Amino acid sequence: MIKIFGVILLVLGAVGLVLGILGIFGSVAVGISPWALAILGLIFFTSSIGLLKRQKDTDDTS
Repeated sequence: MIKIFGVILLVLGAVGLVLGILGIFGSVAVGISPWALAILGLIFFTSSIGLLKRQKDTDDTS
């Protein structure tokens, strides 16, 4: 379950980073501030890397 959450955060973080960086440099127009997208993308990306790095390979829920 935590691995799935980590992968979802990883994808959202990567998309946020890409859209934020492209918005900052002016090649993509997004609805909100590109700086906010880049910062949130960075937060999501780093937290997902931490989740996936510390999680063991087993899916035991006990």
